[in-house]
Parts: sequence; C-alpha cells; structure tokens
Amino acid sequence: MRSKARTLPGPVSDPAKLPKWNYDGSSTNQAPGDDSEVIIYPQAIFKDPFRRGNNILVMCDAYTPAGEPIPTNKRYNAEKIFSHPDVAAEEPWYGIEQEYTLLQKDVNWPLGWPVGGFPGPQGPYYCGVGADKSFGRDIVDAHYKACIYAGIDISGINGEVMPGQWEFQVGPTVGISSGDQVWVARYILERIAEIAGVVVSFDPKPVKGDWNGAGAHTNYSTKSMRSDGGIDVIKKAIEKLSLRHKEHIAAYGEGNERRLTGRHETADITKFSWGVANRGASVRVGRDTEKDGKGYFEDRRPASNMDPYVVTSMIAETTILGKVDA
Repeated sequence: MRSKARTLPGPVSDPAKLPKWNYDGSSTNQAPGDDSEVIIYPQAIFKDPFRRGNNILVMCDAYTPAGEPIPTNKRYNAEKIFSHPDVAAEEPWYGIEQEYTLLQKDVNWPLGWPVGGFPGPQGPYYCGVGADKSFGRDIVDAHYKACIYAGIDISGINGEVMPGQWEFQVGPTVGISSGDQVWVARYILERIAEIAGVVVSFDPKPVKGDWNGAGAHTNYSTKSMRSDGGIDVIKKAIEKLSLRHKEHIAAYGEGNERRLTGRHETADITKFSWGVANRGASVRVGRDTEKDGKGYFEDRRPASNMDPYVVTSMIAETTILGKVDA
C-alpha cells in the first residue's frame, strides 16, 4: 500500500467531487519512465483518524492516462461484477476476518518472541490476557478505535492462536464496500504499527512448523440465503464453489499452500470440503445457519494476504452468476 497527501480548498464528502490525481508509476514498476504517470480515481471516503478534523482518507484505484485500469487494479473488475443487476439484486454481504502478525522491526520475528528463540507452545495465547500471553494489544486497540472513528464497519478484534498474531473483522458490509473497507483498515493498521516501530505481516505462514498460519476467512450471504429456505441456496452455492476450487485457490493469496496443509484448523489445499461447524473444512456452515435453515457460510480458504476485491467479487461471480471455467 502507498499513500500521498494533498490540500483541498474545503471539506468534501462525495468522492465524485474530488479531483483525479497522479503519481510516478516508474517508481513503483507500474509504468515506463518515458510515460510515467499513473492516474488515481477517488472511489471511497473515510474520516482521517490521524489528522482528524475535516481531514479524510480517500481510497483510490489506478489507471493509465488513457483511462484503462492498470494490471494491479483489481477494484475495476470487482465493481463490474458487483454492479451486475443479478448480483446487486442479491445484496451480497461479507464479513472478513483479517488475521495478521506483528513482527519486531529489523529481525523479522513475531512480537513478544525471544529473538532467535520460541515461546511456549500454542494454547494459552488465543484471546489471551497477560504480559506473557498477549503481545501488541496497545497497537491492536488503537487500530480498533481508529477504524471506528474512520467509519469502517469493524465488528471486533481478538488475539489469535499464535502469539503475536491478531485478527480484526470487517462486516457485514455490502458488495464493493467490503474491499474498500478492508484495504483502508489494513492501511490504518500499517500506519499505527509504523508509529509504534512494529512491522505488520500478512504472510499466510510467517513461522514454519507447529504454529498456526494467518488467513482471511470470508463470511458470505445473499438475500436468498438470508431468507426462509436459504439453506438450500447455500448448499447449491457451496456446490458451485467446489466446481471452481482450483480457480479460487489460485486467486486466494500467494503462499497459501504453506498454510492450507490440513493441519492447524485448515483444509488440504488440493481438496474441497465443507461441513457444519467444521473448522478443518474449506467451507464451514455455522450451527445457527443449520438450525435456522438460512443465514451465511464461511469460506476458510483465503489467505491473510488475499486481495479482498478479488475474493469477494469471485465468490459472487461463482455463486450468483454461476461462472464455470472451461
């Protein structure tokens, strides 16, 4: 993620009223030096928790001077899927559980761990309390409050299974807004960790061995799934996901094969599975959803470094539009 700042003549609350801007794409390997301008289009506005007052954070996506989205602009295609009338009619909701690891600066080792050594085995750290179990809570709480101030639909935080690892949840959020909000929440986290002199890692398996990896479990529902009889719609959607398992895995984050091993509450990356209350499955259906006969399900495959624009739009594309790969 990158950012730059500019001064406006006065307060703005509508992204359409913000000017387009540019940056030097040759410095980011996104444009050649002889035609280096990449144009950024303002797409979503959030209150700025750092400068506060009338200041804003603006989520932008990037285009060539001719108006074509650059290859790394995944928002453009996601917006096309979410604006499809069949998708819009289903009002897709997302709740994304973003896991991440806080690292000691310069040594690339989790916060709270002895440098070059290991803490005690996993068990007491998940949702743990105490100086010997919880590392980085000041950063995590500051991030929580900053996201609330910014207007992000952050619904909770918790300490994760591996010490130094945490999670925040964004949602329920509708459509393209889910991707916007997860990216801005990540940005705010990076800024707060920067102030603290701590590094944020979204690597799906930051420490080899008998330690939990980091994912971005994606909870999902449509209007039909949330309505009476929705469990049947959920089962059909899961079947559609099973038929595109390889395509989804390919888009669900780099290095995910190091995490999806069939151990540490994950499914094997090569096999699609689903079950009720099964955290070792590719897709989990909650007990309440089964009991109520409607609700949502959780895709547990996305890695912590996934692009939320890609994952959310792909789930909608597969389950609502019924895309099938040749």
